[in-house]
Amino acid sequence: MEASGRTHVRWWRWRRNPLRRRVDVVEAWVVPVGWVLALLGGLFAGLTASEAVDLAVERQRAQSHEVRAVLVRDAPGPAAARAAGDHRVWGTVRWTAPDGSHHREEARVPPRAAAGSTVAVWVNREGDLTGPPVSGGEAWLHSAMGGVLAGSFAGGTVIGTLWLTRLALDRRRLAMWDAEWERVDTRRGWKTG
Repeated sequence: MEASGRTHVRWWRWRRNPLRRRVDVVEAWVVPVGWVLALLGGLFAGLTASEAVDLAVERQRAQSHEVRAVLVRDAPGPAAARAAGDHRVWGTVRWTAPDGSHHREEARVPPRAAAGSTVAVWVNREGDLTGPPVSGGEAWLHSAMGGVLAGSFAGGTVIGTLWLTRLALDRRRLAMWDAEWERVDTRRGWKTG
């Protein structure tokens, strides 16, 4: 037995031929334009999101600073069931804010710290307690993940739109074929199906 003599014609939508329809030409342009838009849109969204995260980290670092606080009373010992990695306990501390006002609040301190010992706490511009700013590694991870997620979402949205457009073009193509077969059948006076 011989193999099929079928020939695959490349770029048939771009060449002139009697079987090519307007829908085929539209699809020939929509697909590469969609891929380029997905690539460029994803890249732009990723870089924009990464830069936004970097700016947020810098703003957080600019708005908070470390101050020395004094422990008001002895800190309790560590709890029997504590969170992994954080061995600190809650204790009352007092500190002076940058504007000169005195504050007193609960903060995380080392267990069994004596009253009067100093601990480092982070405060914002108003002098209220806040968490420490993210480290350089954490900032890089947040920036990278934000960029990847935003880029993937933007590119995926364009690819999804491209897929829906091709689906609509396929439906249009099938409707055109159906109409042409209907004309062929009625011209000869009989139905094929």
